[in-house]
Amino acid sequence: MSEAEEILLLDLLNTTPVINGVPRDDLADAEAGRRWLAAHGGPVSEEEWRELRDVRPVLQDVVRGDAPPSALARFVTGVSRRASFADEGIEWTLDLPDGRSTAVRAVLAWDALRVSAPGRLRPCANTECRLFLIDRSRPNNARWCSMTVCGNRMKARRHYQRTRTAD
Repeated sequence: MSEAEEILLLDLLNTTPVINGVPRDDLADAEAGRRWLAAHGGPVSEEEWRELRDVRPVLQDVVRGDAPPSALARFVTGVSRRASFADEGIEWTLDLPDGRSTAVRAVLAWDALRVSAPGRLRPCANTECRLFLIDRSRPNNARWCSMTVCGNRMKARRHYQRTRTAD
């Protein structure tokens, strides 16, 4: 899987952040969806945007462990790979259905990450945060989407609770 596909997946999962306590949807309207699709190399259409909005909560639930991977089945229906010969050997071409190619790419990126780096894609440990992270640390123990945001908040909260309990 390419780095671009990992970025596509993580960026899609993180399009529903909570900012200053208020949930936001970065794909809320078609214009925002078109901009997001263009920035991530996807075909820009209303159908592509709608499929992204449909696949996103399912992927989020699967990553959180709230839904089985089979919940993603409808998004990969009709996807196939073709083999052809090139100068260097066999070249594989992915045939993606029109209107949902970006959603399919996100699902395939999730599966490739699941296989190549099991357990590395996870939700942020801050229960007030709705973001996800790909843990690239050697010990696989990253907990927060951002150490400077969620990590510091959680540490400060624990420190405050400890000092309040000690009083």
